[in-house]
Formats: sequence, structure tokens, C-alpha cells
Amino acid sequence: MKIITYFLLLIVTLSTGGCAALQQDQDTLFQISTINALLDGDYTGSMTFGELKRHGTFGLGTVDKLDGEMIGLEGQFYQIKTDGVAYPVPDSMTTPFAVVTVFDADRTLPSQDGMDYEGLQSYLDEAIPDKSIFYAVKIDGTFNYIKTRSVPKQQKPYPPLVKVVKEQTIFEFHDVQGTIVGFRCPDSVKGVNVPGYHLHFITADRTAGGHLLACQLQDATIGIDYTSEFYMVLPQHESGQQKSDLSKDRSEDLKKVEQE
Repeated sequence: MKIITYFLLLIVTLSTGGCAALQQDQDTLFQISTINALLDGDYTGSMTFGELKRHGTFGLGTVDKLDGEMIGLEGQFYQIKTDGVAYPVPDSMTTPFAVVTVFDADRTLPSQDGMDYEGLQSYLDEAIPDKSIFYAVKIDGTFNYIKTRSVPKQQKPYPPLVKVVKEQTIFEFHDVQGTIVGFRCPDSVKGVNVPGYHLHFITADRTAGGHLLACQLQDATIGIDYTSEFYMVLPQHESGQQKSDLSKDRSEDLKKVEQE
């Protein structure tokens, strides 16, 4: 596992063709595929980012062949590869898994200086009114510390995600300005999405970032967008590919993928 350190200041189911008429909705979470499918190694892109932009301008996910981490902010999507660089994503590129919405904060909170990742999650949980719906989270400001990761491009036959993350590259940022982007999903979507928090980070100059593993806030503003509607496009499996079982409990695998 590589470690790179930076010092900077600063459920509806349709086919992809059938959802083209769906317009951006500020109260809808739009999702491509399921987290269980991604855990099982379904890394083949099924929707272009040009189409994805029709459904949301803010979010996270990955790209075809799981070539890094993806973050969407203010209508621009970025791919953070294992070199730590955030590359603008062309509309022609495809994604096997993505979650997007149109971010419009329903509540804004100040951060607490020195708050770590666990403290941030507890702070947000105390602020949200209903744990049975989705929340989009956007945190802008300065961070004492950020720890992220990215994963390398894969070749068929694709290995499961728990094996891929063993090859991840770790990035560390100190005294950095940037934005944390992500979602809090209810427990009811286990197997479909990540119950709890799933967050990515990008620097203020949009040059680096990744999947968030740890953080320490310094001076930041937290925006929360209440999102009560959910729209999902199920993965279209290639011939002979085993379908993912949404009823299977993958909590341990998901913990390893999301937090380790």
C-alpha cells in the first residue's frame, strides 16, 4: 500500500435508456447500480457522465473498470486516480456506480474546531430530523488533516472490491482547503447503498482528493440537503455474469471497503 502526503493551504428501476426523460430534481437521489454489485466486482460502466449530469450535479461514485474515485461538485465531475491527481471527467466516460443529486442546503451548521470523522458523524446525526431518509452533505472550509484513498484500474475477470482495496493508495493532506461531498443513507438501503455516511474529498483548487477515510476539521461550514426521494437504475449484467444478491449481508466487506 502506497502512502502519499500533501501539504497544501488553501426504489424505481428502469434501464438507462428508459430514464432519459427523468429531469434533475433537488429532492431526489439518483443512483446507478447497487453497492452489492460493486462489492461483487461489477465494474463495467453502464451510463455516460454526459447522461449522469442530466440527473444531478453533486455526488460521488467511481468510473469504468473502477479506475479511481469519482466526485461531482457544481456540475463538474472529477476522477482521482492512484497518482492522487483529480482529472476532469469527459462526458463520454462511463460509470458502473454513482450517486448524484442537485444540492440545495436545507440546513447549514458551523463546524467544531478539531472535530474528527467519528465526531463529525455524531454531530450530523444529532442535527438531522429523520434517519429514515437520505441526506446530501457538503462541507466547505479548512481542514487540519484529511486522509483519502484511491484504487487502481482493474482487468477482467474483475476481483471483488475487498481485494481491490488492498492495492489502494493513501493520500494525506495537512492544513488544506477543500470540500467534502457525500451522503448519509438510511439502514433500510442495506445492499443497495452504504448505510450511514459515504464521503469523498477534493481540494479547493480541484487538483487532488479521494475517498474520505479520516479528517479533522478546523474552520468549515456544513450544509445538509434533505432528500426524501430515491431513483435507481439497476445494473444490466453481461451474459454469464452472476447477479448480486441484495438480501446477502455484506456489512463486514463494506466496512473493510469504506473505512480501512
